[in-house]
Amino acid sequence: MVRIKIWSTDKKKLNEFTSKIVDIAKRTGVKIKGPIPLPTKRLVVPTLKLPHGEGKKKWEHWEMRIHKRIIYIAADERAMKQLIRIRVPPEIWMEAEIIR
Repeated sequence: MVRIKIWSTDKKKLNEFTSKIVDIAKRTGVKIKGPIPLPTKRLVVPTLKLPHGEGKKKWEHWEMRIHKRIIYIAADERAMKQLIRIRVPPEIWMEAEIIR
C-alpha cells in the first residue's frame, strides 16, 4: 500500500488534484481508499491596526486554513508510474509513503 498525503490552502485545487489521482487508480484497476478528509488546520494571526493613536486598540485577524486529504492506493507499478508523471501545482504539497 502507498499512503499519499496531500495538503493545500486552496480547497478547490486540492479537490481537483485528488480527483486526478482517483481517476488514475480507477483506470489502472487498483484498489483505492479515499480521499479521506482530515481536520482543517486554522492559523490565526492577530495584528494591531495602525495608526491607532490614543484611542481604542483596533485588531485585525488574518487567517490561513490548511486542508488535508489522505489516499491509500495499492502499490502497483503501472499506477505508480502514472502518479509520478502528474504535475503538482505550486500551491499543493504532497507526500507519498510506502506502508505494509
